[in-house]
Amino acid sequence: MVASSHAEQLYGLCASAAREIHEECASLLSAGPPNDDATASSLAGCGPALVNLLSRQAVQVRNCYGSLHSTRVCSDRLSPDERALILKRLDDIASIAYTKFYAFIFKDLPACWRQLYTDASILKFCFTLLHTPYVGEYSWVPGDRGSPDGLDSCELGELIKTLDLAIILAGAAGERRGRRWIDRSFELLHLAWVEDARGDGGIAFSDRPPRRTKLSTNSDGQGLDTNEQRRMTFSTDEPFTPPVRHPIRTVEALPLEQFQAHMDRPRDQKLGPEPLVIRHAIDEWPSLNTRPWKDPTYLLSQTFGGRRLVPVEIGRSYVDEGWGQKLITFGEFLESHIGPTLSGTKAEPQAADQSQNAPSIPATPVAYLAQHPLFTQLPALRNDIVIPDYCYTSPPPHPTDPSIDQPELDEPLLNAWFGPPGTITPLHNDPYHNVLAQVVGRKYVRLYSPLETERMYARGKEGGVEMGNTSLIDVGVVEGWDVAPYNDDEASAQSVAGFKDAPFVDCILEPGDLLYIPIGWWHYVRGLSVSFSVSFWWN
Repeated sequence: MVASSHAEQLYGLCASAAREIHEECASLLSAGPPNDDATASSLAGCGPALVNLLSRQAVQVRNCYGSLHSTRVCSDRLSPDERALILKRLDDIASIAYTKFYAFIFKDLPACWRQLYTDASILKFCFTLLHTPYVGEYSWVPGDRGSPDGLDSCELGELIKTLDLAIILAGAAGERRGRRWIDRSFELLHLAWVEDARGDGGIAFSDRPPRRTKLSTNSDGQGLDTNEQRRMTFSTDEPFTPPVRHPIRTVEALPLEQFQAHMDRPRDQKLGPEPLVIRHAIDEWPSLNTRPWKDPTYLLSQTFGGRRLVPVEIGRSYVDEGWGQKLITFGEFLESHIGPTLSGTKAEPQAADQSQNAPSIPATPVAYLAQHPLFTQLPALRNDIVIPDYCYTSPPPHPTDPSIDQPELDEPLLNAWFGPPGTITPLHNDPYHNVLAQVVGRKYVRLYSPLETERMYARGKEGGVEMGNTSLIDVGVVEGWDVAPYNDDEASAQSVAGFKDAPFVDCILEPGDLLYIPIGWWHYVRGLSVSFSVSFWWN
């Protein structure tokens, strides 16, 4: 079988990366001791021993790609033990770099360690790719894993995991390669994967249909299958719906000038602009129409059948005891935490008088893909949304505390929020103005003004982490919607009584709604159904 043009481009990209890494390392080793600036911004800061070790692995990978154009392919030149040793050395380099991540606050971590992790990951990806069933223009390589029918799912998962860890853990650092190289590799790998699924040739990544319909065939997350894919959407069922008591002002899509006027001429000059729900301003987003995020089949198609890694929060709320974070495949996230809420195209009926009943306790811990820069990791999904024009206006500073204001952003900060019913973001405030876009499902949001900050009872430093932007008050517990977490005695009766007297506004966001949250406003967010939102921070 002849490799596709996309596969050929991917092999060429890998060959260039191995050559570049070797040349960069060789240049650093021959240049002598670096100055401080060079140390901070290049691999030189990792020391000559590690640079030399990385260089030797780059030579091995480079030579393997060079052998594609000779009569001796890499599998003939290297024994299985030699191949295993190269992979172990690359894993060792990445592990050494990763230990340095714990020695610094991430923003202070020298870039050299992040680049070292990224370059080791790139070489591992390139070397693993070589030992997949099809190599460049050449046919089946005898003795490799898998079969001519296709690349084993585990191999594809390993390729994806290697680069995803470089993105999530190391920020895909490196000026010459880094994120640009990884994004391009994922793009080419995905195109080859799609070609194979259509029978157009390319690297054979087989996704054989399982015997029964489910979200993924195993923990590796192969994704939805067969005819059931076309009928599945995320359920709109809401196990619990809080009442809206003090509705936020709601308007139809505003011209930019009117939104600017809303911020410039508030009803209360001391308070500043107030929250605003804006409807029908994002109706043309592909994520709501032609590339719908409510369709799990589409989301899986953009994540290699669910094989992309994502960080999720495990637990009801990030302030609860036992809360944690975990890296899992997107397919596993859907299978384990969203799968029970799948439905057909018709919405399921909701129980009558739901708002009067406390929500049931979930059988498994709630998992939330929360405040994650998903669109940096998955550029294809970024193309499904558009930054609202409102984020390019000139908002006012914080109304009561100038110390909270941040340096001006060049571009809005985008984060994804995706989870099952019952996800909770506890009462907190942010140092930016925020436009929250609801794409899938519904969310309840309650807001308190910055003038009520004293009655929000902010936390302090906890475990060395500054939590001053988060309240001690658990809104769900105070309202009787939730059972108090184990050993939750942080908020005194006096503070709860003071909090209950604080005025607030609230709303339920529907798909296609925008919620403007001014800087400094305390807000509590609760997912009512399966929900996918995007936040845009700007100043």
